[in-house]
Amino acid sequence: MSYPDNLARLVDDYLGGLAYGEDGTISPLADAMQYSLLAGGKRIRPALLMASAEAFGREPAELLPTAAALEMIHTYSLIHDDLPAFDDDDLRRGMPTSHIRFGESVAILAGDALFAEAFRLICERQEAEPALLLEVVKEIAIATGVKGMVGGQYLDVSGNAGGTSEDLRLLHTLKTGRLIMACVHCGGLLAQAPEKELTNLRGFAAELGLLFQIKDDILDVVGETALLGKQAGTDARLERHTYVSVFGLESAERLALESRERALTALGRVGGKTDALAGITNYIYDRHQ
Repeated sequence: MSYPDNLARLVDDYLGGLAYGEDGTISPLADAMQYSLLAGGKRIRPALLMASAEAFGREPAELLPTAAALEMIHTYSLIHDDLPAFDDDDLRRGMPTSHIRFGESVAILAGDALFAEAFRLICERQEAEPALLLEVVKEIAIATGVKGMVGGQYLDVSGNAGGTSEDLRLLHTLKTGRLIMACVHCGGLLAQAPEKELTNLRGFAAELGLLFQIKDDILDVVGETALLGKQAGTDARLERHTYVSVFGLESAERLALESRERALTALGRVGGKTDALAGITNYIYDRHQ
């Protein structure tokens, strides 16, 4: 089952048509926002949202506002991750990082603006019943706050996460997995999937998030900068706990394979058409960048 590139193209076209106000005085900030947002990528998070909704009969194009918002939030996190205070990287998706291109202050503001504009986009453009839309906004807010992405990032940079397998799973569940889970869950919500299916989707997404992070850790060791589009070896340079540093490369590769199998098994419990979700799962496991 192949990756749903048609969903990625839908998102790319939609993102390219977004505007951020009519005031020409802030156009350089808008340029910085678009620079990182339109830099490419497989649009995994919005694709997960749309594929999850499609499994239960909702047209992917109907979810483009929320799909684009999720990519905006992901992009904001990448801009901030690359800053000197965090990973101090100068390359992202094969291009100079935002702070290298525009300076640190503008990069920070571009990330902040993308995060805020993402929620505005959902509230203004996503068609759904108000109560359902509130659930979606709540889910994304939790996934990106202290109980999700930001909390995981804090554990990562503060050194407060231990080196056990349980500590590592908690760190990456928050930092990476929680937003992936929100993408899948919100897709089911917006398609009004039954509660049992929402539970099944969450089980699949939890394993998918783990797979994503294990593979990311592996690529940071074995990947090439030219293919990754970012500097390889960042985790080792910053002496971070990863699945490779804790378990070794061979064991990490075995864990990734086992995680993919568990994700696909969990996906098999999800009703509806799940080919696109399976394609995303296989892509995450097989990817080289």
